Amino acid sequence: MNPAPPTAATMPGYRTKLMVAMMVVVSIATALGLLYSQRNLAESVRAAFEREFRAEVAAVHAAQAVRDAALAERCRMLATKPRLRAALEDNALDLLYPSARDELAGIMAGTADPDSPAMAFRAEFYRFLDARGATIPPPDRAAVGALSPAAERRLRPGAVPARPQRGYLAADGALHEILAIPIPSSETGETIAVLVLGFQPLALGRPPGASFERGLWLDGRLHLADLRAAEAAAVAEQIATDIVARGAGERSFPLELGGAPCLLFYKRLNPDSSYPPAGEVCIYPLADLAHRQHVLLGQFAAAWAVLLLGSFAASRVLATRLSRPVERLAIDSEQNRAELRRTEAALEMSQEELERTARFSANASHQLKTPVAVLRTGLEDLLASKKLDHEAREEVSTLVHQTFRLSSVIEDLLLLSRLDEGRLQLELAPLNLVPLIDAWLDDLSTLPEGRDLTVERGLPGALFVLGERRYTTLILQNLLENARKYNRPGGRVRIAASVDGAEVRLVIGNTGPTIPPESQAHIFERFHRGAVAENKPGHGLGLNLARELARLHRGDLRLLRSSDDWTEFAVRLVRAEPPATP
Repeated sequence: MNPAPPTAATMPGYRTKLMVAMMVVVSIATALGLLYSQRNLAESVRAAFEREFRAEVAAVHAAQAVRDAALAERCRMLATKPRLRAALEDNALDLLYPSARDELAGIMAGTADPDSPAMAFRAEFYRFLDARGATIPPPDRAAVGALSPAAERRLRPGAVPARPQRGYLAADGALHEILAIPIPSSETGETIAVLVLGFQPLALGRPPGASFERGLWLDGRLHLADLRAAEAAAVAEQIATDIVARGAGERSFPLELGGAPCLLFYKRLNPDSSYPPAGEVCIYPLADLAHRQHVLLGQFAAAWAVLLLGSFAASRVLATRLSRPVERLAIDSEQNRAELRRTEAALEMSQEELERTARFSANASHQLKTPVAVLRTGLEDLLASKKLDHEAREEVSTLVHQTFRLSSVIEDLLLLSRLDEGRLQLELAPLNLVPLIDAWLDDLSTLPEGRDLTVERGLPGALFVLGERRYTTLILQNLLENARKYNRPGGRVRIAASVDGAEVRLVIGNTGPTIPPESQAHIFERFHRGAVAENKPGHGLGLNLARELARLHRGDLRLLRSSDDWTEFAVRLVRAEPPATP
């Protein structure tokens, strides 16, 4: 009983599955696209914030660099005052501080530099250090700026410097910026003393027009008024850890203060100085950045929801349209599968029929060989007797000839049955085709119908192929015999060969009636005899057998053309090297 043909009603759920799959894919693709865009935009906003922060820091640093250069130059000019150098060189230390009071009165009072009227600096204190780095005690501490003895001991920059040194000092509840200016001898150029001036350091807190807080990292502590002590200690520890891990270069990294995200910038203020390292710390709040990122996230979430709803609607419409041809294709495929099963069953039956036919052909051929041989023997004995008259002898001679033809058909059928069953095994060896062709040409010259044929021979002296002599000879005989048999009186036969790489190509052509185009596709079928062969002897097995043997030799046989009084076949065989010994 054949199953009922499938219909759209027998395949429910496909449209729904397609719609769900499309919705899932579109949702994931939309979400990934929006997430990628949101991250890129958030990163762009963050980069813009960081650029703004760095631009503000760079502006403050530019102003600070101008101020530091002017201050260093003024201090250097003060250290070269003749009265100060004379007091030191003459060892008149009792005149040093009185002379310095007059020379440094301007900077202690905060008056402008005559060379740079825009720059006004006010020193909070000054001290002189001798050549060993010890503080030369002033006669009046109030006149030179009060400092505790512990603070005075920290004014020494280690070894006596040969060039100006910058440092920072946290003492007596205040921060000071220190400039140590060496005073060289006018005779030897060696440092004979050091002038140390203390100034109010860079402005801590929020610089004018800036969005960040500015502090000073010194002696492992962060000095920033707006930070609680615990937060300042945590930031100072993180800076110290980062300096140990990555060195004392300029850097920035994110951190949290009071639960709010911030960006910290650190820069060493006194590189290559003998004083303890000090660094500028700038803290930029990222609350506005976080707020803007949250706003962007909300906007992207809303856009994703809108796109998702739109994708759901579009998925439903597309699923409806796309499922129709697919459902029809599924129905057609199911019908094709049913047809394929019927075809396979029919092919299986046909295969069985062919196998039975092959077995019958082989069995029949074997069974016919002995009777035909007995019949030929009897006829030959009868033909050898002297009791027959001439007419009867002609008849018996014809019968003997027919037994030879029948034996040839039986041998061909047996050979084909062995080919079909795969039982024919060849022993391939180098074989020269030229002697085989020449032997056939010699036989042709002895036949009456072959004497008026012109043979065109285009063969080399030797043409070696891989083959078995018996079956290769059978291939050549079938082709050459057809060229003779289907030729016209006074016609031509042309035999040509060529070597193409690992193959030998033998082309055999003849004049005579051509094969009709509608028959050319069937000439290699068994027992096929076209209109050209109607009046010619044969059984339609020669070309089929020749092609099967050629393929068994790892070659092939095909019809090149048959038109305009010319028919041409080509056989390909495997080329072989000549044997070492003949």
